Amino acid sequence: MAKRDYYEILGVGKNATADELKKSYRKLAMQYHPDRNQGDKEAEEKFKEAAEAYEVLSNPEKKAKYDRYGHSGLRGGEDFHSYQNVNDIFSNFSDIFGSAFGGSSIFDDFFGGGGSGRSRQRSQGQPGTDLKITLKLSLEEIAAGTTKKVKIKKQNKCTTCSGTGAKSSSSFKTCSVCNGTGEVRQVSRSIFGQFVNIAPCNNCNGTGKIIGEPCTTCRGDGRIQDESTIKISVPAGVMDGNYMTLRGEGNAGKQGGPAGDIIVIFEEIPHIYFTRDGDNVIYDLYISYTEAVLGTEVEVPTLNGKAKLKIESGTPAGKYLKMREKGIQHLNSHGAGDQLVRINIHVPKNVSAKEKELLKELEKQPNMQPGK
Repeated sequence: MAKRDYYEILGVGKNATADELKKSYRKLAMQYHPDRNQGDKEAEEKFKEAAEAYEVLSNPEKKAKYDRYGHSGLRGGEDFHSYQNVNDIFSNFSDIFGSAFGGSSIFDDFFGGGGSGRSRQRSQGQPGTDLKITLKLSLEEIAAGTTKKVKIKKQNKCTTCSGTGAKSSSSFKTCSVCNGTGEVRQVSRSIFGQFVNIAPCNNCNGTGKIIGEPCTTCRGDGRIQDESTIKISVPAGVMDGNYMTLRGEGNAGKQGGPAGDIIVIFEEIPHIYFTRDGDNVIYDLYISYTEAVLGTEVEVPTLNGKAKLKIESGTPAGKYLKMREKGIQHLNSHGAGDQLVRINIHVPKNVSAKEKELLKELEKQPNMQPGK
């Protein structure tokens, strides 16, 4: 089964802060903790899933790899600890919960009076949407890596109002619904105590302000439809279907909100000569029967030019000859794959009477018989 997106597991956006990641993880860990879901295998799996997601996203280096290449960028799982037993996770809790899950601070945060005095950071505008593009690459470009420039149509920040959507800085007014806080609170009670739900104000989209006089260029939106040229640095070794994320290159956010991302999906163009096998490439070479028997030296194409290849005498059809490190460079690693040359014997469809006579005479020779 395909692994779920780590951001989806934790229920956070790609621009989530360290505090937001920690808060979301704490909430999920409480919800699916085995002590509260005894015998529930599904809850246990969700508990381990959340721990794995938090371990990757809370580490800047691992998060950067995941953001660019997804799960495939974590080198087959080497960049995170795969939790097999829920007891393995508890050592990761000391900085999250302060004590081994029984501490009262957890319940104070989630079920207490909500009077900690900590205020949620006010958001600015609405986040922009992500864009997805498909980038076609030749095998030569994949083998060595390349840089591409692509034109795309997207929503850019309005330069007239600098993306605020307002005609001037004095055009903003305090939101009458939230009184400028950008959030609304609802208090409810449960058997655990008082629970405070804090949500962004819908009237001002969490900004605490509304626009009294909108920008005449973007009409208060803060963005305009435009065409942009983006530069994409493609690392060597990517495969068909792999993707990378360009942070902040997507549609601009509404009224100053953060920009979305561009998801670049790689598509491999079929090659005229080569078939890809992982980081190796396979080339079918056709030689004559006499070349296979006597041996020869031929010139074959490679991903970066041409190279000489020696064919030993007695080489049978179907044999693979290896040209070391003439294949595709390994993704995020040193070295490269090989070029495998598959030997094929050319059999002519039409032969002359004289050629037939010579072949029949040759067939009578001792070494021409099978098994000799």
